[in-house]
Amino acid sequence: MSEEEEMQDKNDTPPKSHSSLNKAHPVLKAFMCGSLSGTCSTLLFQPLDLVKTRLQTLQNSVRPGSPKVGMLRVFVTVVRTEKLLGLWKGVSPSFMRCIPGVGIYFSTFYSLKQHFFELKAPGAFESVLLGAAARCVAGVTMLPFTVIKTRFESGHYKYLSVWGALRSVCETEGPRALYSGLTATLLRDAPFSGIYVMIYSQSKRALPHELSSSGLAPLLNFSCGVFAGILASLVTQPADVVKTHMQVNPTCYSRTRDAVRFIYTEHGVGGFFRGAVPRSLRRTLMAAMAWTVYEQLMARMGLKS
Repeated sequence: MSEEEEMQDKNDTPPKSHSSLNKAHPVLKAFMCGSLSGTCSTLLFQPLDLVKTRLQTLQNSVRPGSPKVGMLRVFVTVVRTEKLLGLWKGVSPSFMRCIPGVGIYFSTFYSLKQHFFELKAPGAFESVLLGAAARCVAGVTMLPFTVIKTRFESGHYKYLSVWGALRSVCETEGPRALYSGLTATLLRDAPFSGIYVMIYSQSKRALPHELSSSGLAPLLNFSCGVFAGILASLVTQPADVVKTHMQVNPTCYSRTRDAVRFIYTEHGVGGFFRGAVPRSLRRTLMAAMAWTVYEQLMARMGLKS
């Protein structure tokens, strides 16, 4: 073989890392794509999650008739008292929850879709079931980190690290506390994901083929995700408020309905929508970005999401 032919052969050989990635199992690829999309969206939108948690937990200390504390005031207060990086308080447990959690969600979603709908696209109701089932698996698996994340963001606990927080909760409250708010979490996450996937998939399907297959596809997918996220966030907001109360103060509520009764008695119906604006912004933008990045990465790997 001549020197030129040897050089050409080397150029045609794909890098080992790329080759090994292509040989990975499709479910593993879905997990990797989901984890990467979760990393990007979590880092970008963590401040909105912190402000949402602070707004919801402020209800316990605000007396009836007191001036309402809004999203902007909480934002300014955090920056003034805890500096700019204070807005990313709780980002460590968020990463530990979202990076594997989003990976588990997308790999479960991909597995279920390939198993049950390999030959046809799922309908609206089937999309609800797919999204809800995948979210239940991820939600239950990562709930201990969700509890720790919520406590970090609330500002009521002085944990120094994620592992230290996990150890402290187990020693002082018992392992069961790491699953506080499980019912409220599933009542929030399963409907959110189900509604989101249904609206997102149906919105994409309604787009003209010329647009969905053009260079505008990522932007259009993101727009469909924003639309789906707004509707899903509003429907599941009350469950999010209940979940936050139970995870920040698990000893105060032995059952989910105890938290519901307290919120309604103290703050009325409006109490269930406290923090709706930052949560809607975060969940909507985070989900839209995660799905857009996930689908683009899956397409590059030659897999249909």
